[in-house]
Amino acid sequence: MDPMIIMARLLPKVVAPLVRKLLVRPGPGAKLVDRPLRICGLVSFRGEKRTLEERDVRRIAAKLVDRAVTPLPGATGEELERPVRPDEDRAVAQALARTLWALGDIDMELVQDVRLEADELARRLRRAAPDATRELTDDGTRLHGILLDTASLHILEFFTRLTGFDARTLAENRRTLGRLDATLGTLAARLPSRTAEDADFETRYAHDTAVLHNHLTIFGIDLAHSPDSWPLDAAYLGLRCEAEPAAADRGGTPEPPVPAELALSGRCRILVRGVAGSGKTTLLQWLAVATARGELPAALRRALYGRVPFLLPVRRFARHGLPSPGNFLTAVGYPGAEAQPPGWADRVLRAGRALLLIDGVDEAPEDQREKLRRKLRDWTALYPGNVWIVTSRPSAVRADWLTADGFAELSLAPMSHEDIAAFIQRWHHAAAQQEPEDLDRLGHYERTLLNAVRITRDLGRLATNPLMCGMLCALHRDRRGYLPDGRKELYEAALSMLLERRDRERAMGTTDGIDLPRQPKIQLLQKLAHWMLVNGRSEMDREIAVDTLAQHLPAIPDAARQGGPEEIYRHLLNRTGLLREPAPDTVDFVHRTFQDFLAARATVQRHDFGLLLNHAHLSEWEDVIRMAVALARPDECAALLNGLLAPRPGIRAAEARHRKLLAAACVEHAAELDPEVRHRVRRFTRDMVRPSTVAGARALGWIGPIVLEMLPEPAGVSDGEAHLLAVTATSITDDMAIDYLTGLRERTYHEVRAQLAGAWQRYDTARYAREIIAHLDPEGLFFPVTDVDELHTLGRLGGRPSLQIAGMFTKRELIGGIVPQDVLIRLHLACHLGISMEWLTAYPRLEELWISRRLPPVTGVPDGIRVIEL
Repeated sequence: MDPMIIMARLLPKVVAPLVRKLLVRPGPGAKLVDRPLRICGLVSFRGEKRTLEERDVRRIAAKLVDRAVTPLPGATGEELERPVRPDEDRAVAQALARTLWALGDIDMELVQDVRLEADELARRLRRAAPDATRELTDDGTRLHGILLDTASLHILEFFTRLTGFDARTLAENRRTLGRLDATLGTLAARLPSRTAEDADFETRYAHDTAVLHNHLTIFGIDLAHSPDSWPLDAAYLGLRCEAEPAAADRGGTPEPPVPAELALSGRCRILVRGVAGSGKTTLLQWLAVATARGELPAALRRALYGRVPFLLPVRRFARHGLPSPGNFLTAVGYPGAEAQPPGWADRVLRAGRALLLIDGVDEAPEDQREKLRRKLRDWTALYPGNVWIVTSRPSAVRADWLTADGFAELSLAPMSHEDIAAFIQRWHHAAAQQEPEDLDRLGHYERTLLNAVRITRDLGRLATNPLMCGMLCALHRDRRGYLPDGRKELYEAALSMLLERRDRERAMGTTDGIDLPRQPKIQLLQKLAHWMLVNGRSEMDREIAVDTLAQHLPAIPDAARQGGPEEIYRHLLNRTGLLREPAPDTVDFVHRTFQDFLAARATVQRHDFGLLLNHAHLSEWEDVIRMAVALARPDECAALLNGLLAPRPGIRAAEARHRKLLAAACVEHAAELDPEVRHRVRRFTRDMVRPSTVAGARALGWIGPIVLEMLPEPAGVSDGEAHLLAVTATSITDDMAIDYLTGLRERTYHEVRAQLAGAWQRYDTARYAREIIAHLDPEGLFFPVTDVDELHTLGRLGGRPSLQIAGMFTKRELIGGIVPQDVLIRLHLACHLGISMEWLTAYPRLEELWISRRLPPVTGVPDGIRVIEL
């Protein structure tokens, strides 16, 4: 049963009088300020002021359960259903009574507890009565959780009314309850009367979505006696998003990257850009699973609770365009598609109840993307009220591609040093769970890899997204602490590990009678990747794949003697770890990066550099061309780069510019290159790296560190141009950029200082603080901090008058890190910390607290501090 139907029966005017019976007011003279009260002293069923017995608490719990299972007047369809069987009502009531009884066991000061969210209070109560739900069914446990969460909100509302809480705190809590009323109204509108057939299918679809997408392959962990994938909720690494340049072009302080759930909250149409391997698909998977389960973070709960997720990978229908709603499930290969009631998906969209997750615009052929954009425009107009999230690689569509249609643009931020460390730790923790006997060895690998990524420049440049981090972890373990030096070597080593060592490490024999060496496997996989490249596809029909293998098997005798094309296809699918069948009779590579690398190998071996030059203006060929340069011989590299620089009839000026910038991006991948060719590339592109907009400045970051050599000296440029140079340089996540940025650190222009301050998390914390942060004029500038290291480092620099909290911290970390305490004047909260602001009394000179309108209101702000909403 949909949880929101239950919540609609538990409106505040119904629940509040029952919950208040559990609590008593303190006696005369009790002051929170003078002597903090304890929760256990404010319950009505404990102590000298006891007015209730245990049986009374059971009666209150029973009444709450009765409210939750009783339909509202006028209910129809699913709204008439019960959340649990009638014979379980009593068991749920008893479990709820035991949990509420635990209020008397929470020996915490009230001033400490009020800074909690209702969710946190509910968690504390569950921990205090861990066995309360042990005998309940799954439905009973869910009902118990909904009732406890609702009761916790009203308990906190009661506390804020006590003496010692100022009017602001009380008003904020009343607004919380008001938002609950509004949220329930919004969600009720999302739950129109549905036929029993629709409701039954929706329940099944939500369950299947959570099961089908609740897995995440962490590269390399599946090498030894491990499952091929991991539960998404255990393995998912929270990603960060930052505003696209279109927003920054309007001026003002650039926002630092924030957790994706905060960046997405408050928006109903979003285009998310991210490079290959940055986690775009994983983010959409996580949103689909969390929405299907109804287990959403607080920032997304109101916007997404009760919605029906549709995860639509563009690669599945790149040839024919987006399917009609009635064909959504069939197009993505959902196994229960035939069971959906006729017109169900259309009804969901027309009711404004859908979450549409459209993944990978870049995987549609370039000539189809404009058609896709028009379809999105038509659909958002035809189906208002739904939430739309679209993903793409950065260069596949122009800036502001969907802005006119009401889409905000976000970009997945490169992993910070803290993110990389967290990923490496989580990877090794997951591996240790499967190999407990190797715990010490894995712990050693974890420590040495963390140190290597921190101090080795090349490794730090590679470990910028989850895919590359996973490859580094896997290879580091596989090679007992040795890692390849460059990107090409990394991919080569990864292929060797997957194709040669995977089955051997699993102690598996030849289950299909085929035992292919590494090189024939690579040759055959290259044929499939090359076909996809030439045909502009990211997947192929199974029949075409088998036919492609049949054409090339005679030239590969090691494979031809062991089986026909059908047997070889099954072997490559089941034993390489690089292919998968996302839908019946369809095959693709597990990640586009491997497809591009193998396609580049095939093209170089065929000496088909003309093919690359003919398509160099297309964004989907960028990575293939860069990898081809890394794989090619010196003379071939020179010819390819000269071809990119040469005039080409029939292409637009923007395409010619793109080809020249691509040549610059390719230079760093060439192992050996004629100095004259290198000089020619720089000469052709030097004047192209002086952008006129923030969007153009940031876009240059994809070229890589070589762009730093092409940028003009910052000393002689205007403040406006200096800002654009700062944007370009900080887009290079390589510590080499620090050397260039030192030429900008003495500028007083606010936009330059803000750009430099906001880039701290991309570089080595200590060095950046020493060479950049310490030199920035603090006047009117917020200094963002995202982790404890940055906070303490800033303290060692003497603190700053204006601070921006752009990461999650505990109260203890903030008080211990924001020093000296008499320096802080302005504080900007870019993240919701989930704690009361009472701790700000430690800062005597603090005048202003800045908060984003998209964040929940804060409580406990001391008198004299002005709250400014952004």
